[in-house]
Amino acid sequence: MSTKETIETYMAAWNETDEAKIRSLLEKCWADDGTYTDPMSDVKGRDALVATITGLHTAVPGISLAPTGAFDEHHGRIRFGWKVAGGAPERLAAFPETALAGIDVGVLAADGRLQSITGFWGVNPPAG
Repeated sequence: MSTKETIETYMAAWNETDEAKIRSLLEKCWADDGTYTDPMSDVKGRDALVATITGLHTAVPGISLAPTGAFDEHHGRIRFGWKVAGGAPERLAAFPETALAGIDVGVLAADGRLQSITGFWGVNPPAG
């Protein structure tokens, strides 16, 4: 897969609610021992990421994520922006406002799948 297809498949996994379909999508784009870290999660392996995604859909029914532009890539590293595009408003209110958009930075494995993603929520804070 191209890097663009890898990222699109990864985003599709986050927007899927069926656990078997999430797993199938991640098998295509996520390294077996890949790591995912954001302000609320720090997991390793595909099974743990499947659980993280299904947990999000349980916590916020109807949630979906949409890209906020093109992705950037160099030297096996990627970054791309996203925003929350759906979800039950009363459930989203429990999350910090910064969780409604963010940027993911990642590393590609030798086979082109995602080896790691570190997610940051919101915009960069001002310099202190």
